[in-house]
Amino acid sequence: MSCLVMGIVNVTPDSFSDGGRHLDPEAAVAHGLRLRAQGADLVDVGGESTRPGSVRVPVEIEQERVVPVVYALSDAGAVVSIDTMNAGTAAAAIAAGARIVNDVSGGLADPDLLAVVAESRADVVLGHWRGHSREMYAEAHYRDVTREVVAELRERLEAAAAAGIAPSRVVLDPGIGFAKRGAQNWELLRGLPQLVGTGARVLVGTSRKRFLADALGGEVSEGRRDLATSVTSVLAAQAGAWAVRVHDVVATRDALRISDAWQNGTA
Repeated sequence: MSCLVMGIVNVTPDSFSDGGRHLDPEAAVAHGLRLRAQGADLVDVGGESTRPGSVRVPVEIEQERVVPVVYALSDAGAVVSIDTMNAGTAAAAIAAGARIVNDVSGGLADPDLLAVVAESRADVVLGHWRGHSREMYAEAHYRDVTREVVAELRERLEAAAAAGIAPSRVVLDPGIGFAKRGAQNWELLRGLPQLVGTGARVLVGTSRKRFLADALGGEVSEGRRDLATSVTSVLAAQAGAWAVRVHDVVATRDALRISDAWQNGTA
């Protein structure tokens, strides 16, 4: 299957969708292993919520939450990504076996993060970002959201290269929902081929986000959000995304498999 699936493990009490479900390290590891068994190619472990309005977590607490989970999952053979904006947590997670650093801030929140990645063998996901969760919607102003997001991510690609990270090690993420309101997310998704056109791998994460529920009429069940996530994930894959980041691995994996069968004429 051409598009990879990244499963989400939130080791947090306050993530917008599943906060508190996997705060215990053993529960988080079990969930990560379950996602892998369900077909996740990558497991993304995060210890700090980036939902709208969330408060930053001290780096020591973040590391207490994620490092044991990263170590256990890596030891079990999972390809682990660490979802963090902190250089210290990135370094600790890489030492514990993480092979990807997923920074939603694109290296802007902590100026040392790109140097940490450069000194390692890990890849890095650079997200489009215009500020922390409590302030990001104040920056949701665009004349042309796709053009501006692509331009700003090209700058992050250049910053990574200046830090010593080869372009082949970089993944770009348009940051759906980060400093973007409903219609802006849809416009950006329609323009995804422009980001793919940079030549970098692209990660897309729409999973259970508010703009999907709004498109379905407001407050909807988790299952309906997962269905909408699967549809957008298939469309992202068709637009050239390297991977999609999701909570429900089974639904997304099934949707991608059916899409592949449709396009290739065989299952």
